[in-house]
Amino acid sequence: MEVHVSRTVPRFRRPLTLLAGAALLAPLTLTGAPPASAADQYTVTALEFTVRAGDRTCTVDADLYRPVGVDAQHPAPAVLATNGFGGSKSDGSTDAIGKAFARRGYVGLVYSGLGFGKSGCLITLDDPAVDGKAASGLVDFLGGTRAADDGTKADFVTADAPGDPVVGMIGGSYGGAVQLATASADRRVDALVPLITWNDLAHSLSPNTTGARQGVSSSTPGVFKWQWTNGFYLMGEGQPLLVPSLDPSRFGSLTCLHFAARACDTVRLLNSGRYPAAETARMLAYARGVSPVSYLSGVRAPTLLVQGQADSLFTLNEATATYRALKAQGTTTKMIWQSWGHSGGQVPGELDLGSGNLETSYVGRRILDWFDRYLHHEEDTATGPEFAYYRDWASGYGTADAVPALSRTMYLSGDGALVDSRSEVTPGSRGYTNWLLPSSHSESSLAGLIGLPDPAPYDTRGTYLGWTSAPLSAPVDVVGAPKATLKVVSPKAERAQNSADAADKLVLFTKVYDVAPDGTQKLVNRLVAPVRVPDVTRPFTVELPGIVHRYETGHRLRFVIAASDSAYFGNRGIKPVTVVSTPRDTGVLELPVVG
Repeated sequence: MEVHVSRTVPRFRRPLTLLAGAALLAPLTLTGAPPASAADQYTVTALEFTVRAGDRTCTVDADLYRPVGVDAQHPAPAVLATNGFGGSKSDGSTDAIGKAFARRGYVGLVYSGLGFGKSGCLITLDDPAVDGKAASGLVDFLGGTRAADDGTKADFVTADAPGDPVVGMIGGSYGGAVQLATASADRRVDALVPLITWNDLAHSLSPNTTGARQGVSSSTPGVFKWQWTNGFYLMGEGQPLLVPSLDPSRFGSLTCLHFAARACDTVRLLNSGRYPAAETARMLAYARGVSPVSYLSGVRAPTLLVQGQADSLFTLNEATATYRALKAQGTTTKMIWQSWGHSGGQVPGELDLGSGNLETSYVGRRILDWFDRYLHHEEDTATGPEFAYYRDWASGYGTADAVPALSRTMYLSGDGALVDSRSEVTPGSRGYTNWLLPSSHSESSLAGLIGLPDPAPYDTRGTYLGWTSAPLSAPVDVVGAPKATLKVVSPKAERAQNSADAADKLVLFTKVYDVAPDGTQKLVNRLVAPVRVPDVTRPFTVELPGIVHRYETGHRLRFVIAASDSAYFGNRGIKPVTVVSTPRDTGVLELPVVG
């Protein structure tokens, strides 16, 4: 059912302007907040801080938003925020956060992340020892134990103890992960709201949805997501050359002027298409070392995770992995799956902070309640259900006590049918062969990501296999990540897979279409599961991206294994694949069905 969260009206009840729907290959964009005709509501002061970050000292460029009337005798809690990748304190998103929360009576401190805007040092992908340490220096300022470079002090922030300010963090994508990085090392942070961010960058940039797994992390190197990764690399290198973000130690490099060396080496290795064991291990270690998966054990601040259903960069599975890890260690955590993410998906009525609907949207009200509860310490403020998800067929949110479990099983029959019982499986075998060029298209291309026409998802005959169910006799609501258990036959892949280079292992892609009665098919949010098969002589399981979707009465489900996808690197060489089905030995598709 749709949930309506009641809330206590805070001190300054003003329309809020924060994060609009995610821009694609650009920082999260918040269209402008109303001009401060409310100049009497707050003041804005530009500040610089010299902070220690890792092995060097960095300059951080920030803006302080101070509500009028807030002083040492009348202190207020603080909200700390930074930009999405490629942005700065001055872009619409970060600037709007400061304005919005200052109007509500919070002290806002927004800053340009390291390597962006006029903040110094290199891009280290939200490394907790670097980016997290820098943010901790700003918490020192809010706690009154350090001054800005011009001598400004903050003696007007509510404190839990001397030097320990009451402070929450909010932000999306790159500005989401830094919250977890900061809180892992600084227990003074009181509340977090990370939006559309990652759990494991090794998975985000080179996902493998099979293998020995911990959360989304796989023991087998994944399939390089070249479009997203290179898009962000170009955004990082596109930063102005004559700003403090440049580091003299990088001047000898013709590339990666703005990235730390190991971050640059990771992108280079992924682009090479070759994954020698030793180099790959170093790449995975770095990408995971700067990811929440490696330091969540240190996060104790109450955390409201918000993830986007339309997001092929950081899927729902990443937020789910973070949610489960935090819950398992006893950290207060709740999770919302909203409609929009990095791949678009904004719909009317959903959180659109650029239009100032924080108080009228479901997600917005949940954020306000979270901060009222953990920053204003309003003990009677309810923070909503454990798990909520947007349902486009109901124009509202459904809720549950936990992420739904797998509850419906279907079987891959040898005749291409997707059936409900092993007894219905027809023995048979079918095969496909990959091309040297991509022959399937699922995720939005670079053209689509910047608003140009983009073809609908397709698979080329002979390069994929599909299994299709009978028309459904009633709607089927899937909420969560489907799971497939498969076994394939590929003698060429079997001969090559013992190479020291993981790139020689078989690559394939799985996905589930919704097929309408007229034969048209829809790939929900254009999501696909890349797989680098650890061993083709053994069965393997695949966790597909999480979805929230109703398959209507009369529609059919179609499970597809494809040889390639245009958004990813594919197989090295031609590798024919056969799938054999018998009633006792067949592929299985499991779905998390609710209702």
